[in-house]
Amino acid sequence: MGNPKGFMEVGRKESGYRPISERVDDYGEVEQTLNEGDRVLQASRCMDCGIPFCHWACPVGSKIPEWQDAIYKGEWKLASDILHSTNSFPEFTGRICPNPCEKSCVLAIHDEAVTIRENEASVVEKAFAEGYIQPRIPVRRTGKKVAIIGGGPAGLSAADRLNQMGHTVTVFEKDEAVGGLLRFGIPDFKLNKKVIDRRIDIFEKEGIIIKTNQYVGFDVKGAQLLKDFDAVVLAIGAMQPRDLPVEGRELKGVHFAMEFLTQQNRVNRGQKFAAKDRIDVKGKNVLVIGGGDTGSDCVGTSNRQKAKSVTQIEILPKPPVKRADENPWPYWPTTLKTSSSHSEGCDRQWSLSTKRFIGQGGTLKQVELVEVEWSKDENGGWKMNEKAGSEKIVDVDHVFLSMGFVHAIHEGIVKEIGVDTDQRGNLKIDGNYQTSVDKVFAAGDSHNGASLVVTAIQKGKEAAINVDNFLMEKE
Repeated sequence: MGNPKGFMEVGRKESGYRPISERVDDYGEVEQTLNEGDRVLQASRCMDCGIPFCHWACPVGSKIPEWQDAIYKGEWKLASDILHSTNSFPEFTGRICPNPCEKSCVLAIHDEAVTIRENEASVVEKAFAEGYIQPRIPVRRTGKKVAIIGGGPAGLSAADRLNQMGHTVTVFEKDEAVGGLLRFGIPDFKLNKKVIDRRIDIFEKEGIIIKTNQYVGFDVKGAQLLKDFDAVVLAIGAMQPRDLPVEGRELKGVHFAMEFLTQQNRVNRGQKFAAKDRIDVKGKNVLVIGGGDTGSDCVGTSNRQKAKSVTQIEILPKPPVKRADENPWPYWPTTLKTSSSHSEGCDRQWSLSTKRFIGQGGTLKQVELVEVEWSKDENGGWKMNEKAGSEKIVDVDHVFLSMGFVHAIHEGIVKEIGVDTDQRGNLKIDGNYQTSVDKVFAAGDSHNGASLVVTAIQKGKEAAINVDNFLMEKE
């Protein structure tokens, strides 16, 4: 620990965001950066705790106190090396991770956690600027070939690790570019896609083969991959969205959130859409159903498209601003989260359920909502009841369903090669990440269920270790 009194002498200072009046007119990243002097001071606040709860809470096991100390001492390359030892993409998590590490920081007890996420992003940007991050060409090749199905964070994490182990890795991606939800789900104003391209360029120089527009199970048959490769890793995510099967669901104007976000990201890439296919909310009333991060992204995108009004509803009660007694530190806080998108303009409402969508001529015009109350049954389980007489009709032109994802999409390779799924619809794996099909493994949300990007990265790492053990045992 460079400065044992840093946490007492220096207060928490966040980078903050660009002015609302400026950022809602473009899709540039909203977060600003601190100057290097301030960043070093922020790193000095790390107490190097005897029990690093930040490390405990981080899915990739980031060695946070060590690289904070390196920042404070000006050893930026060392900080970068430590970060990369557990995480292939600290530039991604440094931008979009909800930072469970900070929630478990000892200083968070007094709402003064170390700015771990921002410090992480600063380390990687400094490392790129100084040329510390260069392609690492494996010195030895094993002769083993691995196919990674899916170019999201789990698949890319597994690809990076397996490539560095000396195996020849090919990533098959169904879309026109790799990145998964990092590229096509998360808006540019949170993650500039050049950040992804920069890392992919390094991967390709390191020998990873990337094939886009290759939808395995359709364009490429899984059976052929099983013949051509020594191991196959399914990193296809959990992309089956949770639907809302109520009256009027078929009306024009009711969309899954990812239809909206993915299209806008593609527009930002320069892709053109016919007017009849374009989801344009300019001058329209928007309702976002679901209170999570994806819903927040719909809010921010609607604001940039100049919606007339944006409302976001959540079926659960409004969370408290501070931790409840039954939700103590260092566990994840179930507290109210207000994102940069919310601050740009959004009417947020809680304890509301959707009864039906109302249309005219096949087009959405209104939605009927009802207030709900939550209570516990005799077994302690939560139950929901509609509040009598609380129904209301709201004018709305576009609805975005943002209620999470239920499991991996089964159409395609899962059904083709007969991979077993569990009762939730996730791919079933054993303790070695192997599926029911010989030499086929799974990584990330496809077996774990929809979760954080940082968790997907870790699951990709773990899958890679098990694939390597499988391949080397056959030597």
